[in-house]
Amino acid sequence: MGSDWENVVVDAEDPGRLARWWAEALHYQITYERPGEVEIRRKADETPGLIFVSVPELKTVKNRLHIDLRPDNQEAEVERLVDMGARHVDVGQGTVDGWVVLADPEGNEFCVLAPRT
Repeated sequence: MGSDWENVVVDAEDPGRLARWWAEALHYQITYERPGEVEIRRKADETPGLIFVSVPELKTVKNRLHIDLRPDNQEAEVERLVDMGARHVDVGQGTVDGWVVLADPEGNEFCVLAPRT
């Protein structure tokens, strides 16, 4: 007997704002919202989803878990996400080929990978 991957939970200062940012970034939709908790999914019945929950503390250190995105065009996607409010960050990756490290508006790191060859 196994488990199905239902959600990834993201602590947030402003769950609604961060959920809407990620929904736009991923072309997801809001599937559930109440004060302090917002869920987004590609489709309402499709897993996994992302749930953003309110926490009192701000993010202070590098994430131990992060999302990797793999667009068709890495350069265009990085530009789109930066235009939406993401920023380039250095988490000690040095000079690498194949991915770009960004942070969302609350500082959560994620990677934008090069397309598969």
